[in-house]
Amino acid sequence: MIAKKKPILVAHRGYTQNFPENTLLALEEAINAGAKFIEVDVQLSSDEVPHLFHDRDLQRLCEQKGALHEYTASQLSEFRASDPHRFGYKFVDNPIATLFGLAGLLQRHPDVTAFVELKRSSLHHFGLKTVIDHVLPVLEQVKRQCVIISYDLESLMLVRNDYGWPVGGVVDEWRDRESQQMFDLNPQFLFCDLETLPKKGEIKFSASRIAVFECTDPQKAIELSQRGVELVETFAIGEMIQQINALMDNA
Repeated sequence: MIAKKKPILVAHRGYTQNFPENTLLALEEAINAGAKFIEVDVQLSSDEVPHLFHDRDLQRLCEQKGALHEYTASQLSEFRASDPHRFGYKFVDNPIATLFGLAGLLQRHPDVTAFVELKRSSLHHFGLKTVIDHVLPVLEQVKRQCVIISYDLESLMLVRNDYGWPVGGVVDEWRDRESQQMFDLNPQFLFCDLETLPKKGEIKFSASRIAVFECTDPQKAIELSQRGVELVETFAIGEMIQQINALMDNA
């Protein structure tokens, strides 16, 4: 009997099911729950300090008007990333995280790998080189623990060719992997929305390691791993680790 492959789980923006996303609290709790891979999003403040933030505006997570790039790092330090619509006042003192905080966390956890996504909103506002030149130096001391990912393949070309970092392309539709730009990039990782994957057969692209988002179904994660998916992003990292281990131990 051939043993089933166990999927590698990635804590999508940290332990997002139970804590405000992209915060050091969510990332630390994901690691405490057993995560060896985490994923975060990066945008620059108006004074070009990299912060961990996903949305194009601050409303959902911080109940503040405008985009992150409209505020200085000092101003952002006064805001709270509490996700009040989900958690009420539970995390009212939780700050917006900076990339410097992530670098420190990785230094404390040398066995953890971070996928760091360059957000298109920041790339378009500041330009590719400005974002890259403010992100990579912060992570230089933990470079071996980091992979730079993005929907913007041009930025990944620069990161890989000019700076020598590993990269991961991100697509919403599986068919989008077939662009000439993606073939030219030939990324070490390819991230895709699992809902757009073919319903059967091997899931493969060149030599890229395949990662999918977003999954909270342990059986689905196991099935995908048998078809070639290596990494599965999940908001529910603790629950998924426990459930997958139980399913595979009982198989």
